[in-house]
Amino acid sequence: MDVFLIALSLFVLWRLVCKRYQSAHIQLLAQHLLPYQLEKHIETLTQGYLRAIQTEDESRQLQIFDTLSPTEHTVAAQIQGLAQSMQTANQAQTQLCILAFCVPYVEKYLPSLTRDFRQLLLIHAEGIQHVVANEAGLSPKERAFQLSAELYLFQNSCHWFCKSRNVANARLQVQHKVSYQKTLESVSGRTRQAYAQWLQPA
Repeated sequence: MDVFLIALSLFVLWRLVCKRYQSAHIQLLAQHLLPYQLEKHIETLTQGYLRAIQTEDESRQLQIFDTLSPTEHTVAAQIQGLAQSMQTANQAQTQLCILAFCVPYVEKYLPSLTRDFRQLLLIHAEGIQHVVANEAGLSPKERAFQLSAELYLFQNSCHWFCKSRNVANARLQVQHKVSYQKTLESVSGRTRQAYAQWLQPA
């Protein structure tokens, strides 16, 4: 019984420390997100893309894609603004753990297990701008599919920074009915390559 109580006490303590650590990350990101309306715009795009793809009339489909163009450019600009804003944050505050679960303050003791969230945001900003500009010459439907994946991966990274990798992947599955791996496979090759390099040890 004593062993059980000790283990339970340690678990509760660990969860409290995790909550405090995660709260600091949430507050930091929220502070830099404050000037933007990214959640609203991303929801507009994802719902609009779904509506367009479900439309059988090709001309109507193109009409819907056209109406979403201003929102696409707004999202790209706002994610670029967020990425630039986060560059001003202290490096010690922007590290995220590459393990599946939360390890509070891992950057102080095992920095090799962390990566810089600021660099990841720059990767997302560049990747999303690349797809919005349609530099690869994709069809409207292909472009919408790829941009959706880019936005899902961006959201996944934000949730990962605020909580943990496992929680972020679970949210992706619940909210968008798609796995992390499928999302990563669906972004542009440019984003996928930069993302893989970011994950590698320095």
